[in-house]
This record gives sequence, structure tokens and C-alpha cells, in this order.
Amino acid sequence: MKNVLTHTKKVILMAAVCAISMGYAMETSLLENTENVKTTALTLNDVKKGNLLCIKSENGIIIYKESIDKSGKYSKNFDLTALPDGKYFFELEKDVAIKIIPFKVMLNQVTFDKAKEAIIFKPFVRKNEDLVYVTKLAVRSEPLKISVYRSDHFGSELLHSESIEGVQNIGRVYRLKEGRYKIVCHANNMEFINYIQI
Repeated sequence: MKNVLTHTKKVILMAAVCAISMGYAMETSLLENTENVKTTALTLNDVKKGNLLCIKSENGIIIYKESIDKSGKYSKNFDLTALPDGKYFFELEKDVAIKIIPFKVMLNQVTFDKAKEAIIFKPFVRKNEDLVYVTKLAVRSEPLKISVYRSDHFGSELLHSESIEGVQNIGRVYRLKEGRYKIVCHANNMEFINYIQI
């Protein structure tokens, strides 16, 4: 009888945990590890085939890298307790944005800080004939540095460089002559490189 009550309590507890997890499931759902479970389940909704998922150290060293192989919902278990003590983050790179999910490993315990999760919008570069458009949504008015290089067989030459800050909707247009160009954008401690042929 005592065994039946113990198992019943475990089933009720598991059902409650599942119900609470489903209630909070939005774009990202993380079930943190418990005493007996060493893995952490990462669930991401609305991913696309080709999105890139990485685990990086706080210094930007890539520890794990995976290209998402199908669109829809992504779910995978990770044993994050195997990592050395320190700060890390999941990075999901989509077409126009990067989602950052930070976590900390300390004494084989993994903790996530939902308040520090962030979405970084990538600079978007496109061309129309001899015009090159660079746009970026800077939610916190973070600075964007744009450098335009002309490339040839001998290397590249810096043609123009500028930094824009204090603006949320950044937009620049450059008229370029026929040739090959490299557009380098620095934002949010990241570098984004685009190659353009005019």
C-alpha cells in the first residue's frame, strides 16, 4: 500500500510539472536538470531548416554546433553538467535574428537566467543594381559600424567606414561602381560579412 501511494505521488508530481512546463512554453522551453536527471531539454518552436544552433563559452568559443535539419519544433537533451564551471549560452542563428539563451554551470548544477535572454537583430544587406542597402533594427540603440571594402585578386581596399549609434532603425544606402565588394558590419560584439558583386 505504501508503494502504491509513493508511485501515485510521483505520477501526480510529473503531471503537474508537465502541465506547468506546457503553460510557460512559448518560443523557448528549458527544463532544468533535477537531482537524478543530468540532461537539460532544449525546445525551440518555429525553427527553420538551416538555422544554426551553437553552445558557446562566455569568451565565444564554440563548444557545440548543429545545423537544424527540419523546420517546425526542435527538441533535444543536452548533458550540460559535463561542462566545466563557467558561463555559457545557446545561440540560435535565424535569417534576420540571433536568439541568445545564457546559462551557468556551477558544481554540476545548471541554471538559466530568463531575464538575460536576448534577441539580436542582424544587419541586412541587399543590392539593387548599383545601390547597396544596409539596414538593422537596434532595439537598444546599440552602435553599428559599417565598413565597405573593394575586393580584387590582390586583396581588399577600405573605401568607406562609419559608425551609427543612438538610432533604433538604422538604414544606409551606398552607390558602388562595378566590381566585387565586402561589406563588414560590427554590432553587439559580433561581426557580419556580406560579399556583393555589382
